[in-house]
Amino acid sequence: MTVLGLSGALNHDPSAALYIDGTLAAAAEEERFVRDKHAKNRLPLEAAKFCLAQAGIEPGAIDVVAIPFAPIAITRPHRWHYARRYWYAPDRGLDALLNGNRRYRRYRGRIIGLLEQLGIDPARVVLDPVEHHLAHASSAYHCSGFSEKTAIMGIDGKGEYATTFFGYGEHRRIHTIKEFIDPDSLGGLYGAITEFLGFDMLDGEYKVMGMAPYGDPCRYDFSRLASFEQGELHIDTRYANVIGLRRHKRKGRGYYFSDRLIDWLGPMREGDVADEPYIHYAASMQALFEKLALQMMDYYLGDIIAETGKLAFAGGGALNVKLNQKIIAREEVKELFVQPASGDSGTAIGAAAYASERRGVPVEQMKHVYLGPAYSNQQVIAACEQHPGKPRWRRLENVAADTARLLTAGNPVAWFQGRMEFGPRALGGRSILGCPSSPGVADRINAQIKFRERWRPFCPSMLSRVAPQMFAVDHPAPFMTFTFEVNEAWKTRVPEVVHQDGTARAQALEPGLNDVYYALMEEMETLTGNGVVLNTSLNRRGEAMVCSPADALEMFFASDLEYLVMEDILVTKD
Repeated sequence: MTVLGLSGALNHDPSAALYIDGTLAAAAEEERFVRDKHAKNRLPLEAAKFCLAQAGIEPGAIDVVAIPFAPIAITRPHRWHYARRYWYAPDRGLDALLNGNRRYRRYRGRIIGLLEQLGIDPARVVLDPVEHHLAHASSAYHCSGFSEKTAIMGIDGKGEYATTFFGYGEHRRIHTIKEFIDPDSLGGLYGAITEFLGFDMLDGEYKVMGMAPYGDPCRYDFSRLASFEQGELHIDTRYANVIGLRRHKRKGRGYYFSDRLIDWLGPMREGDVADEPYIHYAASMQALFEKLALQMMDYYLGDIIAETGKLAFAGGGALNVKLNQKIIAREEVKELFVQPASGDSGTAIGAAAYASERRGVPVEQMKHVYLGPAYSNQQVIAACEQHPGKPRWRRLENVAADTARLLTAGNPVAWFQGRMEFGPRALGGRSILGCPSSPGVADRINAQIKFRERWRPFCPSMLSRVAPQMFAVDHPAPFMTFTFEVNEAWKTRVPEVVHQDGTARAQALEPGLNDVYYALMEEMETLTGNGVVLNTSLNRRGEAMVCSPADALEMFFASDLEYLVMEDILVTKD
């Protein structure tokens, strides 16, 4: 059975994923092909074309098209809760009650148009709408590989109406325990404070998380913004998660927080400096997020976690690696699986997995996310020959050893190998690398190449056998979705990848998943004693991660990078 998952219902992060008889053959985000970060208001046309081409199948071979957005019946509490909580915007409330599936109908119509563009006959395939948070839940549970009864948690901004999901998986089926409904959204609250701190919602939350360790969470009490009591989450919409006239307006733009928040905390932050009092606001928001998420997890999932120790987590909130650190520190949590593309792009995988599972075809465990396009040496050379910058290139005899020597000499190196990663993390397919023991290499990458805020941390990739030596907690970390406390001896060995609070967000690579990257880290171990590299995504600030050799060359010539390794080819410039 062939299932194509297509996300993009919420007008950002469209993606496509293709399962063939339970095997994930391909997955990619539209932004990588159209070079528009988050690809807002687009559908995954190019991503879907890639998936079909990668699998070598014709459009007519698709059996099911799964989308992570579904109609919500008026008999369910979702639309009523939304209308009641947004009483101050009666037009929105009435629309939810009288025309509450308008967005679904519009999205379904756009999907049918997309299928026609792809050459897929909408009348011949089964179009399977999967509720947004069920798609998140499936992307975590069904891809986890857990055979035991598994607690499932989803924390997001908003899907159709739901914002938060608690349930469990057993015998490949997902059971819902509790959902919270907009505007009672912990992810939405974090996004609103992200906007107040001067970043874009759906893009800057990780910047708030990176800023938080510089502040004091006790300096300001954010408890007035949200509470969890008697099993219910409540967001104070006098401050955040606001719509309509309550929104703070500035330069013609409306925000998801109110003027009342400005009256309390002062003006919005501007610029790239991590300064007071905003560092303390970031710390307070992070602390409140962790506190409430853990309270909700204990309330609804505590018994299941205590029974089996397994938890699967997805939704944008699952990319909050500091929360994940707190979860895996719990004695009762034996293993946490965080879907590596936990945001909305990952719902293409989740919807397709759910559609496959409910038709009796189980999907495989997700062991890696090297699911995008790959390019040959010939294609790399052709791109170099065609580029107007006339780059110099030569073939390397030993890519891993030669690159390791460049790194240990203190040079950042752009690294382009194999199939592109799916999801927001660079995992050795499209990366910028550095030697984590070379003083100043992180500042150099920030100032000369990435052009991003200097206070944001860089992350380590390492051989999986190194992780238990480097970190205080031993837990699988294949996807850079956890932070760990770094052991004291390693803080001086790899200082360029240790954050302000003594932690590092790590990728611990198992052998057999990315052979060239693994070999590179083995060479680094030989040269430096540390099987670790500094790893950040191959892109500049505000741009989507590089996809093709042509994209890599454009980024290379628009930065101060001196070395670009694509497959077996070393590229340099004057």
